[in-house]
Amino acid sequence: MRFLLILLAVLLVPQMAMAGGFESLGMTGTERGIYTVLIFIIAYGFVMTEEFTHMRKSKPVILAAGIIWAHAAILASQKGVSVEAMHEAFEYNLKEYAELMLFLLVAMTYINSMSERNVFEALRSWMVRKQFGYRKLFLITGIITFFLSAVADNLTAALLVGAVVMAVGADNEKFISIGFVNLVIAANAGGAFCPFGDITTLMVWQAGYAEFFDFFKLFIPSAVNYGVPAAIMYFAVPDEQPKVTSEEAVELKPGAIQICALFLLTIVTAVSFKQGLHLPPFMGMMVGLSVLMFYGYYLKKNHCAEGESGFDIFNKVKLAEWDTLLFFFGVVFAVGGLGYIGYLELLSGAMYDGLGPTTANILVGVISAIVDNIPVMFAVLNMNLDMDLYQWLLVTLTAGVGGSLLSVGSAAGVALMGQSNHKYTFFSHLKWTPAIAGGYAASIFVHYLING
Repeated sequence: MRFLLILLAVLLVPQMAMAGGFESLGMTGTERGIYTVLIFIIAYGFVMTEEFTHMRKSKPVILAAGIIWAHAAILASQKGVSVEAMHEAFEYNLKEYAELMLFLLVAMTYINSMSERNVFEALRSWMVRKQFGYRKLFLITGIITFFLSAVADNLTAALLVGAVVMAVGADNEKFISIGFVNLVIAANAGGAFCPFGDITTLMVWQAGYAEFFDFFKLFIPSAVNYGVPAAIMYFAVPDEQPKVTSEEAVELKPGAIQICALFLLTIVTAVSFKQGLHLPPFMGMMVGLSVLMFYGYYLKKNHCAEGESGFDIFNKVKLAEWDTLLFFFGVVFAVGGLGYIGYLELLSGAMYDGLGPTTANILVGVISAIVDNIPVMFAVLNMNLDMDLYQWLLVTLTAGVGGSLLSVGSAAGVALMGQSNHKYTFFSHLKWTPAIAGGYAASIFVHYLING
């Protein structure tokens, strides 16, 4: 009910505001302004039904972004705002997107390179061949996903380890169902305490609201967020041994270990650029990409049999998750356009001034279970909030782990629903939502005890 009241306030109350360092139009009460909000809601309705329509989520939000900014330009003209001032607001969004897109593109390229060198497949093969019992596998897959998602994104971590769960639990639907719930929670929790693990955490870091090592203060709260529901679910896991499956060992391709080392070195370079040189982290990531390009050239020249295409770095770039990158483009410009019209300032007043920062930040996590956490966090970052480090870490935590409350709340959950052949569903996840909510509340309490 509170959220509906907030939405009504956003739609109906005109207000002048500052967002992202430029003056917003303050035309939220106009018919054209309300129309842009409805366009965004319709577009996001298509995003939320991606599982059923099979229409990529980037398509509706890019269209919505174009329509919203067209109306924002007309409103700016009607108000007599100069073209230069409007361009300043537009280019602010372009800068935000470009920095994050280049950062993510490098990270995705490294992940694709490691995948092509059989790094993840070798890990999957090893776990299958070990013939762990269901309960032991439940714990091992969860812990691996938790730490893997801190370096790779939560989607990659969940899909990789999900393949293991599917391979060993093919004859046990109950294990697959509960195992996938476990992976979703672990992937989202693991991504919350490291800027490389989740786009929302990365956004807070790049915006300068917290330094790189500040995020590791969230390690224990994130571990609690995963540990509480995992401990409850553990006793529902079948105490059985899976049927023996024949699995051959997967050999790493030449350069696999070196590329893993280069990725870690690239992370160090990105952090050094930000902390030591005060340059955007994406510049350090691009330096790391250039090193990977040179190493790829070496692999192609020295470890490629005649007639084989070998290691081609541009194929790895091509295989990046372009739907995610373009979805992010649509989100940044759609939310940015709404902010320019004045809606983010209204939402900020209703949530953060009306409810207080702690309640508002906890609510952000709940909203992230329904709406993707990327637009939610981008909106928060553009509200020009005056919060201390404790509150910025709190909203980083809640936005990161809030998506675990529902299966549709994160990319990991949506992807695993598609991978599970209907063995992991919205309702099989919903069954464990009370336990996940317990972990959500416990993680916030632990964050207060440690960092408050």
